Amino acid sequence: MNPKRLIKALLICGSIFATVAWLTSAGSSQTSKPGQAKVVAANYSADDYVGSEACKDCHEDQFKAFSHTSHARLSTIGSWKDKVTGCESCHGPGKAHLAEGDPAKIISFKNKSSKETAETCLSCHAGKEERNNFRRGEHWRNDIGCTDCHSPHSVVVGRNLASSNTLVTAANAEKPGFSTIRMLKMNDPQLCMRCHNETKPDFTKPFHHKVLEGAMRCSDCHNPHGGFELKQARLATGGDAACIKCHVDKQGPFTYEHAPVKTEGCVACHTPHGSSNPRLLRYGAVNQLCLTCHSVAHDVGAVEPAGPQHNQNAQYANCTACHVKIHGSRTSPVFFR
Repeated sequence: MNPKRLIKALLICGSIFATVAWLTSAGSSQTSKPGQAKVVAANYSADDYVGSEACKDCHEDQFKAFSHTSHARLSTIGSWKDKVTGCESCHGPGKAHLAEGDPAKIISFKNKSSKETAETCLSCHAGKEERNNFRRGEHWRNDIGCTDCHSPHSVVVGRNLASSNTLVTAANAEKPGFSTIRMLKMNDPQLCMRCHNETKPDFTKPFHHKVLEGAMRCSDCHNPHGGFELKQARLATGGDAACIKCHVDKQGPFTYEHAPVKTEGCVACHTPHGSSNPRLLRYGAVNQLCLTCHSVAHDVGAVEPAGPQHNQNAQYANCTACHVKIHGSRTSPVFFR
């Protein structure tokens, strides 16, 4: 037989064998009894699970807090009907713990690392684009786990007041330190700035994105659950998707494209959080920014248009007064229109 065909046949047989073995092991780890979960951990049987109501007698406060969360409502969702839900979905079966009262007979997260805790959460929450790259993210590498930001048992309760009296949006309709979404321990961006406090001064500069005002969130531009891009930005190939989601007129496609927009993105000219300069520019004068590339002395090996031949008096200092379509143009190679 041709060696290539032999290798191909062996690979196909191996794949079939692995699939059959997986299906057999999966079937042997599932049991079915009326009123009990069908899908259980491989090391336990359905008889080992006693239900969340059994936890209520000793852990009443935690049970009451948990009963108001989205986790507690999973048992009412059809797709979760035959799966383990409630306390035992994270802490494991409680039969032995209930019978003996031994803390060692139940899974506790008090002494577990952030990564171990996150692995428990990812057993359900993995598989979607939002969280698929958590193990590649900066939070994972810096031992920031799910429960550092989320509260699996409860959310903060109390009188909820808008954090702004003049601009109330979905992002700031609740007071700082209070969150009713995604089981967060406190509101975004307050939660993010507990660690990323170096960003807060940028949002207090004269020109800034309206994050502290509540018009937008940190998670609108960054994916806290990881990603492939720098700063875990929500970017797409070939453009700054996080930016053009709002600034759609800068997206293109354009007949004549400004190279830095395509190669470096928006941050080539703008500071994303805040700036002392209008339009979040990196320089106070527009011509200073343009001359960093378009000057006679500038040579990086690329074919770039020469710098302006006229003087740089006040009337010529604003390059975009003439080059109005500086992000890209459909009619002018020098971005006049």
